[in-house]
Amino acid sequence: MVDFEVSELPPSEHPEEGERAPDFTRPLVNREFWEDASLSELAAEGPVLLVFTPMDGDFPATYVWNEIRDRAWDDGRDLRVVGLSISTPYEHRGFIHERGMEYPLFSDPANDVGREYGIDHELDGMTGISEPRPAAFLLDSDLTVRYAWVAEEWPDFPDYDAIEDAIESL
Repeated sequence: MVDFEVSELPPSEHPEEGERAPDFTRPLVNREFWEDASLSELAAEGPVLLVFTPMDGDFPATYVWNEIRDRAWDDGRDLRVVGLSISTPYEHRGFIHERGMEYPLFSDPANDVGREYGIDHELDGMTGISEPRPAAFLLDSDLTVRYAWVAEEWPDFPDYDAIEDAIESL
């Protein structure tokens, strides 16, 4: 039995396949430290899977990162997997250690990137607080979207097999 309510989200105006994704610079957190990095810098090194999740510790973020970790899409591939949420660098560092993740996470507490991508989601009962809805964008070296998935309901989870197919087709 589902112990939470599923609700439909309004349409989003996110970057679609073939369009250029917005570039941004935010703190990028790994197991050891964080520093400002831009999405375009990462993409210049090869394809990037940019995964938006709710704040660290929220069950959808935990499920998404567990699945991505278990699938190990970047093993043996020229692919960089990175995440983004409204969590702070300190929260990200703890989440990375707790989940045993090797993936860095962008920190965007004001949710500016979520708004720029057209995927912001106002949190119920938290006036003025928003986070990005779950989403995944596979980007090439010039930030052209090769695959896009954005949640249409809450909670919603990516089609991991479709992401894997898109990665294989690069």
